Amino acid sequence: MTVVNIYDQEKKVVGEIDLPDNIFNVEIKPGILNFVVKAHLSAKRVGTASVKTRSTIRGGGKKPWRQKGTGRARVGSIRSPLWVGGAVSHGPKPRDYSFKVNKKVKRLAMRMALSSKVKNNELLVLDKLEVTEPKTKELVKIKKNLEVKKALIVLPKHDKNIFLSGRNLADIKLMLDKDINVYDILKYDTLVITPEVVENIKQRLA
Repeated sequence: MTVVNIYDQEKKVVGEIDLPDNIFNVEIKPGILNFVVKAHLSAKRVGTASVKTRSTIRGGGKKPWRQKGTGRARVGSIRSPLWVGGAVSHGPKPRDYSFKVNKKVKRLAMRMALSSKVKNNELLVLDKLEVTEPKTKELVKIKKNLEVKKALIVLPKHDKNIFLSGRNLADIKLMLDKDINVYDILKYDTLVITPEVVENIKQRLA
């Protein structure tokens, strides 16, 4: 077991929590993390880029001039890819960029990402996260007390006040524990969670 401190919103130590080694202290393999992050980003690509080819572009059915005798190069259609306003050769068509990642690999990458946060002292466990009203300054104050810059805050359940307070902060991302992924964990400098989130992660990755 890895033991880390539990802090309050003033960053005062209020207790300790045991983190299982099979989730928060595994060997980190950059190749697996890279593979899962690439899969995550590829799945987010829209892939709707498209151009018209000779078979789909309108017009060009009539030969613009006769084959011989004009002194000009032979042309069969004004929609040739060589012409302005013509079709596009080998251009992009709608496609799906996503690729499959096995569930075991996803879970392993998640364990590695969490372990990297513990190893680099970038994991912060709060006893709770509360704001009295939905104002950005409330979360800014907590952020300042915790001495974090770019942070991913993971909550066990939706809290309207907290999510409204954080939506204008570019360096803070709020997320529910059921939505966490390897990419966001690695992207942000600090991972802020609660003991309830730890329990949910343990159940998810058990």
